[in-house]
Amino acid sequence: MGGTVGRDGASTGTATDADVLVVGAGPTGLLLAGDLAAAGLRVTVVERRPSGTSNLTRAFAVHARTLELLDARDLADELVSRGTPVARLRLFRPLSLDLSRLRSRFPFVLITPQYEVERLLERRARAAGAVFRHGTRLTDLTQSSDEVIAGLRDGEGTRSTVRARYAVGADGVRSSVRTLLGLPFPGGSVIRSMILADVRLTEELAQLPLANGVGDVFAFIAPFGGGWYRVMGWDRSHQVPDSEPADLDELRDITQRALGSDHGMHDARWISRFHSDERQVPAYRQGRVFLAGDAAHVHSPAGGLGMNTGLQDAANLSWKLASVLRGRAADPEALLDSYHSERYPVGRMVLRSSGGIVRLAMAHTPAELALRSLIAHALQAAAPASARVLGMVSGIAVAYARPFGSHPLTGRRAPDLRLAEGRLYELLRKGEFVLVSPEGVTPAAAAAPAEAVRAHWASDRRDALLIRPDGYIAWAEAENR
Repeated sequence: MGGTVGRDGASTGTATDADVLVVGAGPTGLLLAGDLAAAGLRVTVVERRPSGTSNLTRAFAVHARTLELLDARDLADELVSRGTPVARLRLFRPLSLDLSRLRSRFPFVLITPQYEVERLLERRARAAGAVFRHGTRLTDLTQSSDEVIAGLRDGEGTRSTVRARYAVGADGVRSSVRTLLGLPFPGGSVIRSMILADVRLTEELAQLPLANGVGDVFAFIAPFGGGWYRVMGWDRSHQVPDSEPADLDELRDITQRALGSDHGMHDARWISRFHSDERQVPAYRQGRVFLAGDAAHVHSPAGGLGMNTGLQDAANLSWKLASVLRGRAADPEALLDSYHSERYPVGRMVLRSSGGIVRLAMAHTPAELALRSLIAHALQAAAPASARVLGMVSGIAVAYARPFGSHPLTGRRAPDLRLAEGRLYELLRKGEFVLVSPEGVTPAAAAAPAEAVRAHWASDRRDALLIRPDGYIAWAEAENR
């Protein structure tokens, strides 16, 4: 079938229909696409990078809550086998967090390149039937009451159109979707002229990751697999544009001053200079278009929360879109609106907490250093305060607002419960709600969807829980006596 000719003379391809158009094939877009395709929906993924292009980005930490969500997709164990689990996270001297205290199947942070996460998620999405269009840019975006119309252009200038019932912008900090929607992205830079590199080390390090700020410098080293180490360095006294070339000698000098040694750093496979912003879009939804991941919020790299927050955005949105598109939602608009109402506060919390961490790590005046020392010692000494920070950084403590009068467990993360039918997160791999109750007992509440997976306690517990596909508790019911 032939196309028409666009205003600029480029060929216009035949329109393609999809239930959901996902713009961006980073971790956020890939998890979302895989979930929707696994639910039997038609998904098209548009990505500006050519197929097979390695994504050498800043992300390298996968936290416990994200690993739980990947476990619910049967991907966590494979990812863990390829990465480096680290049970103690050192944010700056003398503050470190003992992640082994987390009540999770994954009591650690996994150090692994972002491209490993993307590889597994893309494989899953393709196997489920998602259609990928690499080397393609979004040029236009309009919507009506019942569809979204996206104009696309590939690397050869060929234009085409995709009509979808919904679209999701998961296309990063420079999001074309956000720009075409005309949405503001308020905020500003928190760190300028940070150097990032993957290097070899001649010295074997007993404790990793390493992080510290001294005077005007800050440095961080983490294992990256295959004998490579990810190194970040920042020098307050040398603030230059991102376009200024970075070299290994500059990074060695920063690391030596911040950590006491450059640990024999050599053979950088790549090195670049970047800046980090703190920004958040005011609305995660506009009509039939949603924003997720860095397209919706971006923050400092402190704590390694960026990729994790985006993946958790996708897990929240995917089951809601699937419910609406499959005709299962009692109130479709309210369910879709709940994506913003639940995830916007989380993004704001991550923005503030990562910003707080990076400002403490880069403290340099006597007053700032004294405050940092006071906070670090207080967190080390006070178990409840330390647990709150652990929960925040790992994502385990993230919870959503519950309706007035509902059970206190409503909105909270469900741990990997031991059930007669197996682990909870194995049952969540079906992509459905899970209703847990005592054997032979039918819960009085009638809110469980007909498609919910029925499961029973492997213990003598007598309450009932309805667990959402994203692993949060939709409602809970105490034992009726």
